[in-house]
Amino acid sequence: MKAISLSTTSLTTTAMALVLGLGWALPATAQLPDPVRVGIDVDAGSLDPRLARDTTAYRVVDLIYDGLVRLNASLEPQPGLAVSWENPEPTEWIFTLREGVTFQDGSAFTAEDVVFTYETALNPDFGAPFRALISPIETIEAVDDHTVRMTLSAPYSPLLSYLDIGIVPSDLVESGHDIAIEPVGTGPLTLEEWDRGSRLLLAPNEDYWGEVPAASMEIVVIGDNTSRAQAFEAGDLHLIQSPLSPRDILRLAEDDSYENAIESGLGVTYLNINTSVPLLSDPRMRQAIAMLVDQDTIVNQIYEGVDTVANGVLLPSSWAYSEDIQQPGFDPEGAVALLNELGWTDSDGDGILDRDGETLTIEVATHSEDPNRIQSVEYIQAVMQSVGIDAQISISDWPSYSGRVQNSGHQIGLQGWLNIVDPDRMLFGQLTTDGPLNWGGYSNPEVDALLREGRQALSQEERTEAYRAAAEILSEELPYYIISYQGYQVFWDPALGDIDVNPRGFLRGVVMD
Repeated sequence: MKAISLSTTSLTTTAMALVLGLGWALPATAQLPDPVRVGIDVDAGSLDPRLARDTTAYRVVDLIYDGLVRLNASLEPQPGLAVSWENPEPTEWIFTLREGVTFQDGSAFTAEDVVFTYETALNPDFGAPFRALISPIETIEAVDDHTVRMTLSAPYSPLLSYLDIGIVPSDLVESGHDIAIEPVGTGPLTLEEWDRGSRLLLAPNEDYWGEVPAASMEIVVIGDNTSRAQAFEAGDLHLIQSPLSPRDILRLAEDDSYENAIESGLGVTYLNINTSVPLLSDPRMRQAIAMLVDQDTIVNQIYEGVDTVANGVLLPSSWAYSEDIQQPGFDPEGAVALLNELGWTDSDGDGILDRDGETLTIEVATHSEDPNRIQSVEYIQAVMQSVGIDAQISISDWPSYSGRVQNSGHQIGLQGWLNIVDPDRMLFGQLTTDGPLNWGGYSNPEVDALLREGRQALSQEERTEAYRAAAEILSEELPYYIISYQGYQVFWDPALGDIDVNPRGFLRGVVMD
């Protein structure tokens, strides 16, 4: 297909019922751009839904694949490839699958594809980043072509929230087809072109089991937040969403030329502190570091108030949240006193703290694509230096930075977690001793037990009690220091009509209304 120029601005008269998962509710006479051009900050990694690790991959995968369930804007599970489900026993789930569905290569979707998807993702050697989220699944079996039974090792309350994993075609994958670069799903859009680092073009799946989108979508990679906003204002993009620079958010929100939605998101910005590094292994050292993080300045000046100052690991949007759980606040004098207790003093009067002849050197890292994160680590560095810490910063591109953190090669990393649809998603894989996302090496048997309890308790009251108890410990031991609860912002061309905003930022059509 002929490549599409980023500057193309022609509109078609074809109405497309395309919803950004975000669901778009358009008047019957609405005209949409074709393609609809959406700006993003980074390219997708793997488009195999079992291996997707980044936000862009999640959003593109959601267009190409369907899961057993689908979460609506209120994060409630809705039918997807499963039309219904029952839970006859606390550890047994039975799913009735949608009939007449085909993959984008024309092959039939059956229960065997569901079994294959989950069995491979559960294999620890496969490396699925979300494996911890589905690890309570002990067995999964095809009862018949359109029925699947899952047996759990223990009751698991958040299960349905995690069953939106895209189902892959088992026969095609086993034959050697690489769905990481040539994805094949059952979803409403198919990947037509992928210019790495530049753009992805997705076309309607004419054989989709639901309503077929009537236009294509072009996802355009523009790494710099302000450049992306400028492309939107120039008419080269029809929609942009978080992450965006605060000044661009405030300016665009005041411009009546555009539609917008600004609300609480499902993410946090935080410091990942590597507890396996001897210098940072003592919770008191991590407390001292936390007291040198000026949340108010970072959130309300650097980020210009588009996020909210955080008090702990539980999001305010969660039923488990408690404002009574508080991390250490900004207290440089208290930090110095604590460092002195730990033996770090300015023994030779040079203004730098030392202990046993060793200078107190700490590195804070982040990635280069987000200028506000760069400013934040520079500010943290300045505060640390003001109390005598030899603070260094490291800035690298996202692939380099994330690879370093995921291999536990960092001391302190400033980054974010998104898509926190349940407290379990923020905590279990990241902060249990053997969690696959525990890049900071944190280990506390009591926290492990509480996070398992939070998974297995059948009542929300019991789950709340477990998560709050874990959050209390984490607010003292601080493997993570949560700087802010992220806001979610989306701006769009009025030609797209009204948007029912989903804070996950998924890009779907009204086919999944």
